[in-house]
Amino acid sequence: MVTIKSDKEIQLMREAGQILAQVHAELAQYVRPGISTYELDAVCEKLIRSRGSLPSFKGYDGFPASACISVNEEVVHGIPDKKRILCEGDIVSIDTGVIWKGWQSDAARTHAVGNISGEKQDLIDRTRESFFVGIRAAEAGRHVNDIGRAIEEFIRPFGYGIVEALVGHGIGQEMHEEPEVPNFSCARRGMKLRKNMTIAVEPMINIGTWDVVERENGWTYASADGTPSAHYENTILIREGEPEVLSLLPEEKKLYGVL
Repeated sequence: MVTIKSDKEIQLMREAGQILAQVHAELAQYVRPGISTYELDAVCEKLIRSRGSLPSFKGYDGFPASACISVNEEVVHGIPDKKRILCEGDIVSIDTGVIWKGWQSDAARTHAVGNISGEKQDLIDRTRESFFVGIRAAEAGRHVNDIGRAIEEFIRPFGYGIVEALVGHGIGQEMHEEPEVPNFSCARRGMKLRKNMTIAVEPMINIGTWDVVERENGWTYASADGTPSAHYENTILIREGEPEVLSLLPEEKKLYGVL
């Protein structure tokens, strides 16, 4: 079900988004060689709860942690593990969400672990940039497919694979609401975007194939050819004209030139 938010509900989602943006900014300082994904998750949960909010991922459909932490070829839904130690040259995506006064925010970032190759850094940077390209098409009166088409047109010239098995989504009091938000062009235009809809746009890009495989744990997806993958996500508010990015700090909005 698609929900159109009231001004009061939008303000609560703004607050949730700012809490999540703060958590991501602080969590980034802990990403370094030698730390385990389990330790990162513990820090993430502490940061979320210290702000009076709840970790929306923990227990969601049985997920055991507060963050999905995915390393190198893992696309999404990596389960934090005491034995999974980050190493120099890795890349790691951290996807997490908060619940604030009953309202959700969802965002993901991919980080370099120490010094990484230029190829991996380009993947991180271009994946992030594809998000900002995509949301330029996310305005009231346009359609969901306009977002995916913009992302695809930006990414394809680099020869990367755009993950098709996993997509963005609507968000509000529930983590996943309608509509689905693909990161690639579809045959149909998809749902018309309406003012005061809130959606999570989240390109997932592989250096190699678009195809993914599901790991035995029933959660984690990885690139089918083992090549590195990057993930970048924010919760946005649909408006007349440019959307508002709810899960970026003011200084980040200024850096990326968005509302």
